[in-house]
Amino acid sequence: MISKIDKNKVRLKRHARVRAKLAGTTERPRLNVYRSNKHIYAQVIDDAQGVTIAQASTQTLGLDATSNVEAAKKVGEAVAKAATEKGITAVVFDRGGYLYHGRVQALAEAARENGLQF
Repeated sequence: MISKIDKNKVRLKRHARVRAKLAGTTERPRLNVYRSNKHIYAQVIDDAQGVTIAQASTQTLGLDATSNVEAAKKVGEAVAKAATEKGITAVVFDRGGYLYHGRVQALAEAARENGLQF
């Protein structure tokens, strides 16, 4: 019998591998992305102090069509605006073990277009 691969387990291993090398500082915090089936979430995190500086998600924006690329772009814009209001211009991008494609890519590009550098 062939057992099915748990995709989230593989993603978590990939995420742990990336996080071993990647950390957000006070000068350059980490932009973290989490993608669920219905929503997408983005946080700007200072790992040195252990605090979330800015965040945005499809839930907080109240978007109807939540699991698509357009919603991810709006979340990217919102998190970039929230971070720039707090004085953050440069971040380290943490894709959370997801492939840089689709919703994750759209969020990252929208954040770049709205003032974040990574």
